[in-house]
Amino acid sequence: MLQPGTPFPDFALANQDGKLTKLSDFAGSWLVVYFYPKDDTPGCTIQGQAFTATKADFDAAGVKVVGVSADDVASHQAFCSKFSFNVELLADPEEKLIKACGLDQTEWKGMFFWARTTFIVGPDGIIRRTYEKADPKASESGLLQEIKELQALQG
Repeated sequence: MLQPGTPFPDFALANQDGKLTKLSDFAGSWLVVYFYPKDDTPGCTIQGQAFTATKADFDAAGVKVVGVSADDVASHQAFCSKFSFNVELLADPEEKLIKACGLDQTEWKGMFFWARTTFIVGPDGIIRRTYEKADPKASESGLLQEIKELQALQG
């Protein structure tokens, strides 16, 4: 698992609209990258809804948010459409970024998925915080507050 102080892995992944999104697109911005197990499952829906509800607050603080799973573009598109998500979801069906981040697998209902993990990445591309086995019901406002504290420390 990647830890604070290390660079976030470079990536180029398609989002729910099929548009290629790269790490370099976020250069100079704070970034939250949250990995979730599977589209249209209970915890992942809760997490997506929470980030959608707080997106304006993250935007106002200059923080970008992206979700990543091993689901494909079509699955992400259906998931976003069904729940009116306004957060960008990146498709990693070959699990390249997932593996580069060193995520653990977890079991749910007899199936194995990548563990829910959240990274806070600074504007320099360096990981500032890592949250393993993140709670989908965790407060996004608490996460945003922590980023604001990190921003204040940076000056």
